Amino acid sequence: MIAKLKGKIEHFQDNWVIVDVNDIGYKVFLSDFTFGKLAGKDEIVLHIYTYVREDILALYGFLDMAEKEMFELLISISGIGPKAAMGILSVADPKSIQVAILNDDSSILTKVSGVGKKTAERVILELQNKVADISLGDREQATSDSEAVEALMTMGYSASQSREALKNIPKESASVEEKIKAALKELGR
Repeated sequence: MIAKLKGKIEHFQDNWVIVDVNDIGYKVFLSDFTFGKLAGKDEIVLHIYTYVREDILALYGFLDMAEKEMFELLISISGIGPKAAMGILSVADPKSIQVAILNDDSSILTKVSGVGKKTAERVILELQNKVADISLGDREQATSDSEAVEALMTMGYSASQSREALKNIPKESASVEEKIKAALKELGR
């Protein structure tokens, strides 16, 4: 099983890259969030989830372990395959997904094509105990970040652009409005 790849990016596509590792090219599927972070990079290190079924062998890549762990939790649920899990990880970061699950908020999950209300409710039900270790402060931070990302997306920015801009904002920006203003300044640069 492949667990990590380090190499040069040979080719970019919409939701995948080819990573050249010692003259062997690996096609690796990525979430929009991870894909957005690769812009301008020649060499990368990806944590890999190897998906094997009767008729398919696919590699899914993640820049950090938190995203990979959330992916594994999501695909452990009946009705959520790798494509749907990558879709969920493309609309929200792992911490926001945890908060949504803990708050019984299925709206993040239902934004993904193929994930209906019943499937989203099953995801929440099955994962609540598994993600319950998030602290209250982190929960409030992720909730306000999620609201700011959603507001920025309505202004025409992508989810990955919005999250990237919010990462560069000082943590003392408490209100959602302050975060949006600071993110707009960051995006304007």
